[in-house]
Amino acid sequence: MKKYIILIFSLLSVLGTPAQITDYSIFDNKFNFMVCNDLGRNGYYDQKPIAELMGEMAEKGVDPEFVAALGDVHHFNGVQSITDPLWMTNYELIYSHPELMLDWFPILGNHEYRGNTQAVIDYSKVSRRWEMPARYYTKVYRKGDMSLRLVWIDTTPMMAKYRNHPDEYPDAARQDWQQQLHWIDSVLTAEREDWVVVMGHHPIYADTGKDESERQDMQQTVNSVLKRHDVDLYINGHIHNFQHIRRKDSRIDYVTNSSASLSRSKVKAVEGTVFNSGEAGFSIVSATADSLVLRMIDKRGNVIHEVVRTRKH
Repeated sequence: MKKYIILIFSLLSVLGTPAQITDYSIFDNKFNFMVCNDLGRNGYYDQKPIAELMGEMAEKGVDPEFVAALGDVHHFNGVQSITDPLWMTNYELIYSHPELMLDWFPILGNHEYRGNTQAVIDYSKVSRRWEMPARYYTKVYRKGDMSLRLVWIDTTPMMAKYRNHPDEYPDAARQDWQQQLHWIDSVLTAEREDWVVVMGHHPIYADTGKDESERQDMQQTVNSVLKRHDVDLYINGHIHNFQHIRRKDSRIDYVTNSSASLSRSKVKAVEGTVFNSGEAGFSIVSATADSLVLRMIDKRGNVIHEVVRTRKH
């Protein structure tokens, strides 16, 4: 039987007051990882300051196990090869803090699909910390009596908008999206972990000016599988702001993680919106056997919202 989950809203959400982390013991004895996306601006806008903030917070006490990079590491046209200069200007020279010299687990965004997507995977052979075993993959982590399954998915081929434009997204139509969907279903069918988090680049639900067909395709394909297996979190990027949505027809928390370089400040509530913010930033996820917490961090290092899920034994 699937675990019983209670959603708890933090005081941050109720009061709407950002809080600077001063006591890093909140990350002690937990499995922590960072989430960032929509990065590649050659260090401009807020990318470099946020990169430094990620490293500083890691050093002060977050002690992340890894960084999950949820697509669009390279704006605007992806990369052409594993030696493309953008690897230096968008990634290596920007995320240079010693505490960020750990594993990065990426997925492809729509901007990577404008270039050579295989080069993004093959860069794993060049960079010690870039770990991308496939276009979609899963990993299981354990810490003490806690178990966590993470599933990284490749969302661009799931949408007809991209598949139908091979001139702009040449690799999208070449992918077997139905095979990926079967794979997601099989992985979630077999899962027995305490927590299950699925991560993709595109949102299932969000306020956005982007084509409505994107969300419709994601709802009809990916969301139908996620709901059937009652996963805990679905985390995405793409929209360049923070959003937390919980709908009446689903027990999943849908989280849009903001851009770690250039945000879009205009965001409004939609059906199920718990919180939204136009700030740039990143997120930190912390797991124990009893709780799963996602903290949204703005570019000044404030926790502006928490998504908290707890288990009853």
